[in-house]
Amino acid sequence: MDELQWLIAREIPHLHRYALALLRNTDAADDLVQDCLERALRKQQLWRRQGSMRSWLFRMLYNVFLNTRNTRRRERLVVPLEAIEPTMIECSRQEKYVEYRAIAQALDQLPAPQYAAIMLIAWEGFAYDEAAWILGVPVGTLRSRLARGRETLRALRAGSSAAQQ
Repeated sequence: MDELQWLIAREIPHLHRYALALLRNTDAADDLVQDCLERALRKQQLWRRQGSMRSWLFRMLYNVFLNTRNTRRRERLVVPLEAIEPTMIECSRQEKYVEYRAIAQALDQLPAPQYAAIMLIAWEGFAYDEAAWILGVPVGTLRSRLARGRETLRALRAGSSAAQQ
């Protein structure tokens, strides 16, 4: 395995986690990652070794996601939190599980651009400029999507809290 293939291979778990967050379906996420990896290996000569391999792969994954989203219907299945973060259940109590579930449901209600931006920043830990590059938008647009997404999440959480009382 050459260095480039090794760099690609070490990003597979991160790609899969983001694909699962975008599609909420394990099989569809597997297919998306496979499509992304096939494209990355086919077009590896295009990576100019500027920036990180991770950003390049995430941008490719997001573009494949956008391209395939228009051709096949996206199933909005609820993925159990245990599938996303197995250690979460081991160390949490029922109250935390309910809170995590409420956050996941609030995230599901966000528009796709806001959801994608929040997941790249909060879940994957990308810097703003990298996330903007991955999504193919200016940094200001990314910040706007984050602000609107966070505000929507706050409003949804406030409404959820009020409904429970």
